[in-house]
Amino acid sequence: MIDNLEYNTEREHLIIPEYGRHLQKMINHAKSLETKEERNKVAKAIISVMGNLQPHLRDVPDFQHKLWDQLFIMSDFELDVDSPYEKPEREVIYARPEPLKYPQNHPKYRFYGNNIKTMIDVAITWEDGELKEALVYTIANHMKKCFLNWNKDTVEDDVIFEHLYELSDGKLNLKNSEEDLTDANSLLRTKSKYGSGKSANNKKSNNKKKYSNRKRY
Repeated sequence: MIDNLEYNTEREHLIIPEYGRHLQKMINHAKSLETKEERNKVAKAIISVMGNLQPHLRDVPDFQHKLWDQLFIMSDFELDVDSPYEKPEREVIYARPEPLKYPQNHPKYRFYGNNIKTMIDVAITWEDGELKEALVYTIANHMKKCFLNWNKDTVEDDVIFEHLYELSDGKLNLKNSEEDLTDANSLLRTKSKYGSGKSANNKKSNNKKKYSNRKRY
């Protein structure tokens, strides 16, 4: 009896393990049948069993189509039966996806991010006018905010204008502009649940004083 034991490491590889080994054996049996009529009959029975094993797929569109595709896949595309759907091709099923194209640019000022460069490229394509001027100043303010997030010290507007001129290859020039960018304190202002950070801290300290004066029994 010990000599007749089978171990999973010695058994045939399961193409779709979710269906189990018995269903794989049924498909192998269908492949061994001589007449196509018998293979068609057994294939329909196998499809019925597969549907019962996965009842959660009954509400999925093209449920039967999915089962027939899985049947051919588990048969290693060797089962010769009449399918109500087009037989899948091995090359299509096992085709490797195309590699994703990741951005390979290495910007000089990384703290601005790639989106700033994209916004600058879009602004360059716009026609001169009030809308383009408003967009350029919005980009410059966002650049200033990014700079302050990276370096908490203040930054002069001339530095931002110089970086904008450099990143746009000289096509966006605000160096001679008389309009100032948004104040650094306004860009870095954060609101807490109770308002500004200072008022929130004052409220917390007042609460501490309020409860510290209570009598304890």
